[in-house]
Amino acid sequence: MKALITGGSGGIGLEVAKILAAKGYELTLVARSKEKLEKVVKELPGSGHQFVVADLSQKKEVDSLKEIIDANSYDVFINNAGVGMYGRFTEMPISEQVKMINLNVIALTVLSYLYLNQAKKGDALVNLSSTLGTSSFPGLASYSATKAYVINFSESLWGEYKKRGVYVMGFCPGVTHTDFHSNASGSDDGYPKFIIQTSTAVAMELVSSLERRSGPNVVSGFMNRLMLGFQRLLSRKMVVNMMGSFSPVKF
Repeated sequence: MKALITGGSGGIGLEVAKILAAKGYELTLVARSKEKLEKVVKELPGSGHQFVVADLSQKKEVDSLKEIIDANSYDVFINNAGVGMYGRFTEMPISEQVKMINLNVIALTVLSYLYLNQAKKGDALVNLSSTLGTSSFPGLASYSATKAYVINFSESLWGEYKKRGVYVMGFCPGVTHTDFHSNASGSDDGYPKFIIQTSTAVAMELVSSLERRSGPNVVSGFMNRLMLGFQRLLSRKMVVNMMGSFSPVKF
């Protein structure tokens, strides 16, 4: 069994890699840091692992993965790479927001296209979204919008490919204790502690949902599922105001 994981050098991607490697998968990890990737690949259990250094916010580096995807016939493809940016929409450089959209949306879409074009019965594509794809979040406006795209895109692909025996899942973590928040110039300190998950817990649920072929969209964590269920009882105005109260960006 073979799997490719983008954003595989840290956070949720790394924890998923550890689980799949322990299950006997040969992994290809994609990330920007050669140093981190070399270290991770050496420490993973099993053999046959490889890595690709690529900045997936750049079109040419996304396109360069086509030959690798075609040559390896991966059983599982996990689009995990993504970034966020905390701040007021007009106070952050638009060039950096476009770069984020290129990674979170364009790269994910192109890689899904490349993978599904050669996927065989039994294969699986997992696209990492977020609970913010349904909640909205002042202070992470562009990021939340990218994750809304991933949810809708993945659910639609699930419907297109289920009769072909190819499974597509949109996976939605909530607040996860990783370096995502510091990299996005924010913090997870303001979030309710009872909803914060570790990257290991999220990865375990992702792999379990993948193995069960749980459905087109999976929300990680009981408390996150409960929170989203509660939000359906509220007006959108109330939801946006509530989510904004958790934001490290003050309005």
